[in-house]
Amino acid sequence: MTTTSNSPPTAPHRIELAIGGMTCASCAARIEKKLNRLDGVTATVNYATEKATIRYADAVTPDDLIATVEKTGYTAVLPPPPTPAGATAPVEPVDELRGLRTRLWVSVVLTVPVIVLAMVPAWQFTYWQWLSLTLAAPVVVYGGLPFHRAAWINLRHGAATMDTLVSLGTLAAFGWSLWALFLGDAGMPGMTHPFRFDITRTDGAGNIYLEAAAGVTVFILAGRYFEARAKRTAGAALRALLELGARDVTVLRGGVETRIPVDQLAVGDRFVVRPGEKVATDGLVEEGTSAVDASMLTGESVPVEVGPGDTVVGATINAGGRLVVSATRVGADTQLAQMATLVEQAQTGKAAAQRLADRISGVFVPIVIALAVGTLGWWLGSGAGPTAAFTAAVAVLIIACPCALGLATPTALLVGTGRGAQLGILIKGPEALESTRQVDTVLLDKTGTVTTAG
Repeated sequence: MTTTSNSPPTAPHRIELAIGGMTCASCAARIEKKLNRLDGVTATVNYATEKATIRYADAVTPDDLIATVEKTGYTAVLPPPPTPAGATAPVEPVDELRGLRTRLWVSVVLTVPVIVLAMVPAWQFTYWQWLSLTLAAPVVVYGGLPFHRAAWINLRHGAATMDTLVSLGTLAAFGWSLWALFLGDAGMPGMTHPFRFDITRTDGAGNIYLEAAAGVTVFILAGRYFEARAKRTAGAALRALLELGARDVTVLRGGVETRIPVDQLAVGDRFVVRPGEKVATDGLVEEGTSAVDASMLTGESVPVEVGPGDTVVGATINAGGRLVVSATRVGADTQLAQMATLVEQAQTGKAAAQRLADRISGVFVPIVIALAVGTLGWWLGSGAGPTAAFTAAVAVLIIACPCALGLATPTALLVGTGRGAQLGILIKGPEALESTRQVDTVLLDKTGTVTTAG
């Protein structure tokens, strides 16, 4: 019961799942592949936003989708209900970012002397290699713990991701250094790492790679930290958009004015908008005349005159007299909430470049592991011995560690749409953002609205 392509008519339902446990674009590619194997399911998983956008047929239930994600080794939950316009948007937890920052700085402080000692032969004092081991061990174990944990979880599910490469590369380099220090020649007093400009073959028994293990861990940690910070920055733009709305409103009930939170407002309620106040929600003016500043929606700086029978939009500002408005749309149905949804959907979608990067990252890991195994076999077959062969295989794994391949594109799209929202530019989707490279002329009206030319 598998299918690789599903037509939209067979998938009338749409749902978004918040995915947990993803650490690289390979994770997103795996989840997307598993979901798309279900009959009547078309799924797109975005690593940057940690969300899966799924269209599914009647034969599939949300529980089936969540179970499929969990069987793949990740978590999936239904997102919380939409935040009403004007209500305080939930603040993203900062524990993850703070934990990454602490882990990164501890690793940096310990790694710098390891790299300096390895790269400056004049400073390689007696037993310097043992000091390097003492400093590098916490970096590989503590600093690299997120990578090792993710690699182990993926291994239990028979999968390999970018974290597998990071974990294999750093542990192999660290493990080889331990062997060279305790069983090889690297632990001898007075051992040095001089610079060589030839390609003389050695068995590697006197070489240690502690600076490589610690350095790779620090660089990948730094990438994860800046990625998490970029995602928080883009999310802040969405929260700022939602916070444009009013937080409370004065309703008329039985001729008495009562102040209530805006999320308690219902369709049909009559509420008062005094001069200088924000309109609480979309509605129809019943009493009074005034000028309403709608520049946050239209870009028009001149307030618009409204009176009985005219419509007003939530989050616009009453610049004149007192108005009595009947609520027509509340909560997630308001125009402001729909604008926020549009920004979120733009961040969740995928451009063609991101799909290409995800496809490459999905096959990158097994190819690299195959190359490392092939390198090991070739060196063994050439008679170089197991020590030199293992050294070459470790070098392949270390070089292939970076996971920026599947990270740069989704993060750039996420930050681009978020920054656009901060500047008042609503981007319909990543496809629209990507297509701007073909634009040579942009037509705007006096309010800054983009005009479509026929």
